[in-house]
Amino acid sequence: MTNVLDFPILSLLIFLPLAGVLPVLLIPKEKTGLIRWVTLIVTFANFLISLVLIPNFNNNTHQMQFVERYEWIPSIGIQYFLGIDGISYLIVLLTTMISFISVMASWTAIEHRVKEFHVAMLLTEVGMLGTFMALDFILFYIFWEVTLIPMYFIVGIWGGPRRVYAAVKFFLFTMFGSVFMLIAIL
Repeated sequence: MTNVLDFPILSLLIFLPLAGVLPVLLIPKEKTGLIRWVTLIVTFANFLISLVLIPNFNNNTHQMQFVERYEWIPSIGIQYFLGIDGISYLIVLLTTMISFISVMASWTAIEHRVKEFHVAMLLTEVGMLGTFMALDFILFYIFWEVTLIPMYFIVGIWGGPRRVYAAVKFFLFTMFGSVFMLIAIL
């Protein structure tokens, strides 16, 4: 397991969108253009940072790369443990690219609750990236749940004509899945 950069790039990728939530929350909701631009810049910056992985990724090994490992709750063996392999590497690149594209695509489509939508999009990116990089089951589970909460609101508020029905189904399926996953992890 290696981290050739000697820099916590995976943590930066995960938490940059979370840091982007703060300025979005501080912008008055009437300034929708500024909210959109801040979110677009944050997602684009995250995409550019993910591109740093490309020249530094070693395709000739099966080991986890860019590994970050810190004791989190040592009494029960929980660690902040991140890393990527050949599959998650591509998924991380794709996630940062699609997050950026999604913000661009929603530019004129989202007309109400713009601030809340962009906060949900940034939090979803945090959860997705964390899920794809986590190497500790509990950390994976936390990031998985972080993804589901804003996704529920995105479906329920900005979804199509049957958004409430879809949000209820989404909630029920993910709730049962999450319970079974937690039982399996424990």
